[in-house]
Order: sequence, then C-alpha cells, then structure tokens
Amino acid sequence: MQAPRDAVERAEALREEIARHNHAYYVLDAPTVPDAEYDRLFQDLLSLETQHPELVTPDSPTQRVGARPAPEFTQVTHRTPMLSLANAFGEEDVFNFDRRIREGLDCGEVEYAVEPKFDGLAISLTYREGRFILGATRGDGYSGEDVTGNLRTVRSIPLRLQACQGRQVPQFLEVRGEVLMLRHDFERMNERAREAGEKAFANPRNAAAGSVRQLDPRITARRPLRFFAYTLAGLEGQPMPATHAEVLDRLRGWGFPVAAERAVVRGAAGLLRYYDEIGSRRAALPYDIDGVVYKVNRLADQERLGYVSRAPRFAIAHKYQAQEELTEVLDIEVQVGRTGAITPVARLKPVFVGGVTVTNATLHNEDEVRRKDIRIGDTVIVRRAGDVIPEVVSALAEKRSGSEREFVMPQQCPVCGSRVMRLPDEAVARCTGGLYCAAQRKQAILHFASRRAMDIEGLGDKLVDQLVDQDLVKSAADLYRLDVATLAGLERMGEKSAQNVVDAIGKSKDTTLARLIFALGIRNVGEATAKDLARHFGSMEALMAAGVEELQRVRDVGPVVAESIAGFLAEAHNREVIARLEQAGVRGRAEARTAAVLQGLTFVLTGTLPTLTREEAGAMIEAAGGKVSSAVSKKTSYVVAGEETGSKLEKARALGIAVLDEDGLRRLLGK
Repeated sequence: MQAPRDAVERAEALREEIARHNHAYYVLDAPTVPDAEYDRLFQDLLSLETQHPELVTPDSPTQRVGARPAPEFTQVTHRTPMLSLANAFGEEDVFNFDRRIREGLDCGEVEYAVEPKFDGLAISLTYREGRFILGATRGDGYSGEDVTGNLRTVRSIPLRLQACQGRQVPQFLEVRGEVLMLRHDFERMNERAREAGEKAFANPRNAAAGSVRQLDPRITARRPLRFFAYTLAGLEGQPMPATHAEVLDRLRGWGFPVAAERAVVRGAAGLLRYYDEIGSRRAALPYDIDGVVYKVNRLADQERLGYVSRAPRFAIAHKYQAQEELTEVLDIEVQVGRTGAITPVARLKPVFVGGVTVTNATLHNEDEVRRKDIRIGDTVIVRRAGDVIPEVVSALAEKRSGSEREFVMPQQCPVCGSRVMRLPDEAVARCTGGLYCAAQRKQAILHFASRRAMDIEGLGDKLVDQLVDQDLVKSAADLYRLDVATLAGLERMGEKSAQNVVDAIGKSKDTTLARLIFALGIRNVGEATAKDLARHFGSMEALMAAGVEELQRVRDVGPVVAESIAGFLAEAHNREVIARLEQAGVRGRAEARTAAVLQGLTFVLTGTLPTLTREEAGAMIEAAGGKVSSAVSKKTSYVVAGEETGSKLEKARALGIAVLDEDGLRRLLGK
C-alpha cells in the first residue's frame, strides 16, 4: 500500500529537519532548537511512520532505537587494513620521528596535522551514494566485526551524508574514527546504574567498547555513545583532498564530528608545543585522551613514506604519562600466548589505578624482568600504560627485607611440556610445541585454515572455538577426522553447513608444498620463505631431515630463521602432527620448476596489469627465481607497472630503474 503524497513529503521534510538539528547538536556543538521542540518533531515523524509503515527508511532518525538482537556478529574484511600507530613517549622519540620523516622526504622543515588521540573503540564506516551501509570494528586490523545495526543507533554518526563544498556526496566513502563516551555522559550513566542497583562501568573506554559490541542493538541505543572521525580510508567519485587537514574539514562538511582541538604545525618544535598545550588542557577536555597524534600533512608525502610492518611511517602517537600507584608483587607466573610466547606476569596485591582495580601486570619478557630487577615480594610502582594496559614500572629496592625471590624462566612449557626456546636476536622465549600446545591450539588451527594457507572455507573463529573447547580437535590433523554428524551437532551448525565444511576440509588436501609449510605456523616463516623452502627441498621429508646448516643455504634464510625452523621440526609433538597429516592424505605437492631466468633479480609491482593480478605476476616471477619486493630501492632490478600507478613508478624513474609493462615481463620470462 502506497502512502499519500503529502505524507511522503512531510516524512522527508521531518527527516531532513531532524538531521539538521542532529548535525548542529553533535557536530557543531550549537543546538538550534530546545529539547522539547526536537522531541515534538521526532514524535511527528514516528507517528507518520507508524501510520504508514512503508515510509520507514533505513536512514530514518526513528531507526536509531535499535533492531532486534543479532545471533552473532559476522566478520568483515577491511578493504585497507586498520593499522595501529607507533608510539613516542619522550621528546627524543619525537625528534627521531621528525628526523626520519625529513630524511624519507629529503626535505627541510615538515608540516604536520596534529590532533588528540581519542581513548575509545576504533571503527570503520562505509557509505554508498551518501547512505550508511556498513560499520565494523577494527578487530585484528585486517578483519573486524559487522556492528552496523549497533552503530546506526549512535546519533553522531550520519545515516545520510550532506553535500560539502559545492560537491554532491561521494559515490563511495569509507571513514575511520573512534566511538567513545563523553565524561559527563559516562558519569550520568554510572549514577543511574548505581541508583538502579546495577554494576557501574570502570571507565569510559570500556563502557564504549562494551556498548558497541552488544548483540542487542537496543542496549547500544540506550548508551550515550559519540563518534569522532579522524581519517579517510576510501573515496570514489570525487578528487582526494591534498592534505590531512583538508580531509578533516571535508569530513566535517559531510556531517561527521571531528576534534575541535586539531591544528597544523611545523617541525618537531611545533609538535612538542602542541603536545604541551593539549596536555595542559587534558583534564578539561570533554573526553578521555591518552596522547596526541602527529601525521605528515600532505597526503602525497604520506604515500611516499608508506608503511612498515603494522604501522604507517608518516604518523606517530605521542603518549602522556599514565597514572601510577604502589603495590606488592605476590608472585611471578608465566602465560603461554596464542603464538607460543612465554610471558612473565606479575600477580599483584590488588590496587586501584586510573579507575580500574589491577591484580595482574605483564612483565613482557625475561630481559625486562632482569633490567627492572623485579623480584617476588617486591614493592613496585604500577601504572596503566597508555591509560589501558597495567605495567610494572620499577621496584623500590629500598623497601626490600631480604626475603624477596628472583624469577626463573621455565625450561618446559607449563601447558604442554614442550621445550621453551629463545632465539638469539629475540627478547621473547617461546614454546616449540606449536601444532600440539593447547594454549596455541586455536590460533594454530585458524592459521592452518586461513586463505593463504590451507584455505578451508567456513572454519572461522566461532567454529574453531567450539571444536577446541569440546576437545574435538587437538591439532590440525584432527580436522581431517571430522564428519558431518559431529559438526552438525554443534551450535549454529546445520547439516548443510556441516557438509560444506567437511567438503572444504577434503578439498584442502590437494595443496602445494609451499602452502602446507606456511600453514604449519613456524615462527619467522612467512609465505615468501615457505615458497623458498618448498623450491629448495621439494618435499616435506627433505625439509624435516635438514639441519641448520642446510636450511641456511635457502635464499633469505639466515641463522635466526634456520634455528626457528629446526627447533620447530625437532619437537616430537610437531613431527607427530605432520606425520598424521600425511596419513590423512595431506602431503603438499612440489610445484613444477621453471628455468631460473630471473635468479638474483628483484621486482616491484605497481598498478593494475591488463590480464594478470599482482599475485599471479608475483608467482610467475618467484617461480623463475626472482624476488618480489613491496618497496622501490636502489636494489630493485625492475618495476612492473600497469594502469593507475602511484608513487612507486615516480621513484623508479627518479632512481633510473628499468620499468616493464606486462608484455615486457612476459618477454623477460620467455613467455
């Protein structure tokens, strides 16, 4: 049934008017109508939509009350990773950061965009044709949880973008930012909770994070959440701004709240002045921050500088001093992490630090314990590093009685009994029982099943949790004994889903040796090293028989990586799992070798090639003995360029490096 034309027009007018008032209140911090008038407009729209349900749209203000509970969150793969920032804790770190930037850009004084570092939950928002379609948490940086329904209830997140700077809304937009609670909203919420006899939250950050990850969006809708945007991750249909400062202005124009305390400064001196200024105002800010963020302002310079590991080179977070208290170390135990890392943990006499009662604090590694000389029975200073993670700062030696005991790192894993090994250039000791150790079991299986390893579709976090928790899978080899009946009996697993997983497990048996080696999860063995090992040895048997000296004959395998591989393969538990995988039919075929016509040459791929994906082109280069790098340098032999290239092509030309198109690459390969 179609609503009358006047009702359609009235509903649209009300939605636009309410959106304007929301923008004035949440973005401009300048309310344009009294609360009573806002409530009247909202009720008028609600009445219209109740009378004519066909008028309800996903971006209507009335839909912010929250939908029905979701059974679980689905995973979302980020188009571009949500990387974390490197940290600076003192002036020297800031000067070093500025020096690295100037050296990287080969220039004098640099212009930086600076802003507060919000202490909330990082999220990504996606818009198509100006309408909000997807919201996701950061997760592990590469994939997060779909929390779209919850984020629709956050009133400072625009459900529909407004035109900005004379332009129409972009065809596609991905915005990154932070969900948090203002201090006064947090205090009022806790006060109401205490009056109702409910548990109060410890701090605004925990409250915000817990609210976004509620399975029931109606609970999220009742929490006083705010959103602040801080960067663009994708833009289509419009030219990209030239600077980060312009990005923030454009975001504000589209209707997103951004930090009012943002600024543009020059050089390290400007960075430190801003740090001191915000530090002096920190207690008066409406929200919690744990530092400030410095970013190279020009986006072209950001692209030139690029990324290292899981962090951008062009940005850094300068942290403020955390709150500190005194307490006593009752004991020092070790925890085994998901990657086998053995971490000493101080068990503390409970102490209240920065709004949280702290009973445990990481001591990071054995060297850190020795450096700080932390002993069992010591009186220590504890702080919440970055206002979040409890950390033991130092021991008060003058308070020792003589009964204190030194910490001794165990030689065997406390979980599985495997040997604990520490490589020469690593600070962290690790359990070598990677395929067997219960503490590493879930992580080992998830890695084994991942797309770039055995590529077992459907074997995600929730299913692996059940398989391990119910003791159905103790190692990756046990996956190949699962049947439809067993899987169908698990929570949220029907017979069809179970059959799909069993089929995917069966399909994974036919894989390459390189994928199988990578799937084992050997420390320091990534995809590239796994391919080199597969090419060199040709079979799993040959690899398992190799000693450290033979392993070092493999390209790019040095003493540390060789020790890591040898230590893993020397562990009886791991060899047993590999043998059981072979019995199940998982052997890993050696790929056909081609002439090593590119031996000793290094290639960088950039842009979109006519017929090959970058992955396919990279595989062809590696199969011919060449090496693929992500960055252009003087050591680069060739740059293979397609359409829509970036700064890599410019740098290659500046360095005089030969540039090939796809046909040129094929000729070089003899194809």
